[in-house]
Amino acid sequence: MEKNTIIAIVLSSLVIIGSLIFQTKVMVPKQQAAAKQQRIEQAKKEAEKKAEAEVQQLEEMKTEEVQEFVSASEEENLKEEFITYENDIVKVMFTTKGGDVISYILKNHPDKDTGMGVEMVRNYTDKNRAFTLAFGNYVVNDIFKCTQKDNEIIFTKEIDLNGKKVNLGKRYSFKDGDYLFKIDVAVKSKDGTPVDSEYTIRTSPQIGPEYNKNDKYETRQFLALDKGKKYKKDIKDKTFKLKQTDWAGIAGKYFTMLIKPESSSLVSNKVKVSSGDKVSQAFITRKTITENNVNDVYYIYVGPRQESELIKYNDKNKNEWKITKAKFNEALQTSGILSPIERFLNWCMELIFKLVKNWGVSIIVLTVLLKLVLFPLNKKSSMGTLKMQQIQPKMKELQEKYKDDRQRLSVEMQKLYKEAGYNPMSGCLPMIFQMIILFALYNVFNNYFEFRGALFIKGWIEDLSVGDSILSWKTQIPFISAFTMNQLRLLPFIYTVSQLLNGKISQFANPAASNGQMKFMMYGLPLIFFFLFYNVPSGLLLYWAVSNILQIGQQLVINSIMKKKRAEIALSEKKVNANELKFKSGKKKSR
Repeated sequence: MEKNTIIAIVLSSLVIIGSLIFQTKVMVPKQQAAAKQQRIEQAKKEAEKKAEAEVQQLEEMKTEEVQEFVSASEEENLKEEFITYENDIVKVMFTTKGGDVISYILKNHPDKDTGMGVEMVRNYTDKNRAFTLAFGNYVVNDIFKCTQKDNEIIFTKEIDLNGKKVNLGKRYSFKDGDYLFKIDVAVKSKDGTPVDSEYTIRTSPQIGPEYNKNDKYETRQFLALDKGKKYKKDIKDKTFKLKQTDWAGIAGKYFTMLIKPESSSLVSNKVKVSSGDKVSQAFITRKTITENNVNDVYYIYVGPRQESELIKYNDKNKNEWKITKAKFNEALQTSGILSPIERFLNWCMELIFKLVKNWGVSIIVLTVLLKLVLFPLNKKSSMGTLKMQQIQPKMKELQEKYKDDRQRLSVEMQKLYKEAGYNPMSGCLPMIFQMIILFALYNVFNNYFEFRGALFIKGWIEDLSVGDSILSWKTQIPFISAFTMNQLRLLPFIYTVSQLLNGKISQFANPAASNGQMKFMMYGLPLIFFFLFYNVPSGLLLYWAVSNILQIGQQLVINSIMKKKRAEIALSEKKVNANELKFKSGKKKSR
């Protein structure tokens, strides 16, 4: 075989082998990847089509349901009827007038005034009930036909809107064990033209329990979620302008009623609020209906202002309605930037409660733990005060010497602090930290839902959310009854005495605190606080009283430590003075 032929065969073989390797290692994986990507995209398209078909099917079903309940046949000579729905946590009474709610009882939360569940629909009138609809000045008060099936109550009626015949439907849907329910409002013009009207839906005229405006520890607030942010205002007659109405409603200290439209784009960003002696009510306005047939969905929360219940609607897997990111927990009464501290303190107290099974004991245990944690700070602050007293004479000398040179005075003072090992902030920082804890605890103990109706000691503190009582009377005594609410309380006296003793003992730790202003703070303020805090929730006053008693014990320990420290300082100064005299005496002899 010729040489050229062999070379050609070898080269051809190499080209074929290289081609096979290239196809196997490069081309085939690329083709496989492309095929895989194509399959993924195809599957994605099919999934999207399937999802679109399911959404369309749901919308069609929804439309059919709307058509079904708003097109119900009219009944002549309808009379007002009352319909009751009840599940494991609520009992609701409806009237066929307007298809509204006239009673909404929270079965698991007793009202101390009635002994029954808290009534969340109060002070309603013939034309102002819970969830009444109003088209402009026309308040819907017609008698509706009612159909009830399973967990649904359906009301239908043909009404006249400015000469236009319109089928109106309201459907209430409930789920067991859930404080949230749903209202569908269906509006359909009979002639097929646009409805061309807006309407309002409202909360109850007043929520429960019975509101006493003279009780400064009870409250009524307007709450809203404004484009994802909390919006809270004291209740007043006003139209509040929001950026976006995600939800809105009325809240008391322990209970709330919130209305959340399924789509915030359908409602106005202006929410009207009415207030008065017996009214605390919010009105949400639906924007003008430009279609001939709509079904608006509102989710209504009527229940405790309690984190464990409200936070469920942030996660679709934790509530029956599969709602997510509703942020109803923004309705909680918190103090803003201190909220993380409050949540931590709540968590600690709940953990303690699991062990002791008594919320009053939980408060005491938490107070003891906090005092133990804060004791080093109190001790450090007191030691700082002692050092401050020690260098006080030198400070006065420097102030006199450099009274006309502020810059030099500042430099010399810093040197003095450094030599004495004193940090001016050592006394401030512990106090600031303790004040932060105090403010957080005030909000926790004053608004904590679990304290409502919680027994500590029978016959004395039977409800940690209200003042304690050892004696009550019905006869109205001028001035005294208005102040005491006809209750003789023991905790305010314990708190005041403990505060006075605390001030007296603290004075021994700081003898300089004997001027008029300090005496007023130690003795005058506790007496003023007695009158201010006489009717505060007993949970809050229990914390303050126990805290004072523990502080007395801690201050006695600190006083003992400071007494020894003062003795050591006095002994040291005596030795220094003796050495100085000896030195001076020796110096004279050398002359």
